[in-house]
Amino acid sequence: MARRCELTGKDVMTGNNVSHANNKSRRRFLPNLCNVSLMSDVLGETYKLRISAHALRSVEHRGGLDAFLMKAAESELSPKARLLRTEIRRRQTEAAAAN
Repeated sequence: MARRCELTGKDVMTGNNVSHANNKSRRRFLPNLCNVSLMSDVLGETYKLRISAHALRSVEHRGGLDAFLMKAAESELSPKARLLRTEIRRRQTEAAAAN
């Protein structure tokens, strides 16, 4: 399982541990990933996603999963999130056509 946020694309970064004597050794910076269940208002279902804590705050700030996915860039979404986005978009167009 990749250490990548499914919504923002936040990934593992690399850098150096630097000692007091200025010795450098390689290290990894891991994203703070959380397993969460998010509710889609349009679809009426919950979806389990592995997202970063920062992405969880962003989802709440934008007004829920549906609003976040509609505003997010296609390139940073996981394949699962892309499918979810197309399903939400399809349901929204159906609802707009029915009204």
